[in-house]
Amino acid sequence: MNRLNRAQLQALVDEATVDAHDQDEQVMGLHTMIEDNLALPFETTVLGVGVTVDSVDLNDRGDIVAFCSRDRLQQSIPLLDLPLPSPPPQGAEWIEAYRHWASPASD
Repeated sequence: MNRLNRAQLQALVDEATVDAHDQDEQVMGLHTMIEDNLALPFETTVLGVGVTVDSVDLNDRGDIVAFCSRDRLQQSIPLLDLPLPSPPPQGAEWIEAYRHWASPASD
């Protein structure tokens, strides 16, 4: 995946949130696009430990989280904090779009 510029990321955000009326609906739209497009499972490293990202979902606070596993252990990690492997999995541009949406505007 080539790194997307701000305009490309904003275009993805706009596509995901086109019918959203508030922040909760925007998160739902982004979650849907991530869930529909992200190739799962994939391997990544969290705190120096290899994990498998098995799925993504919304937590009780309305954040998109990745459900990671290693052996019999499982942990949810906010998608905003999840390190992506190199090369990233197919559909990772939607994670980048979510991060763009969640980051404060820096003009």
